[in-house]
Amino acid sequence: MGLLDNLKATFGPLKDRAGDLARQHGDRIEQGLDKAARAVDERTEGKYSRQIGSGAGKAKDALGRLAGESRRSGGSGGTSARGPAS
Repeated sequence: MGLLDNLKATFGPLKDRAGDLARQHGDRIEQGLDKAARAVDERTEGKYSRQIGSGAGKAKDALGRLAGESRRSGGSGGTSARGPAS
């Protein structure tokens, strides 16, 4: 077994678990991302608003992809990771 096979065997279940959690709690995670983005934007007095918004959007997209991969791999039922944008 090669190094990559060992890594896949080790981290595969962790990725599946993270996907399950993202699918089950996606709305709460997105709310946390929005709250963090607003806090950072306030602390930087709006100087980096565009970059902060872009980063938060990319994090939400990654969350959606992770939840989608979990759903395709046979994860248990739950709510969607994508909720209404705030």
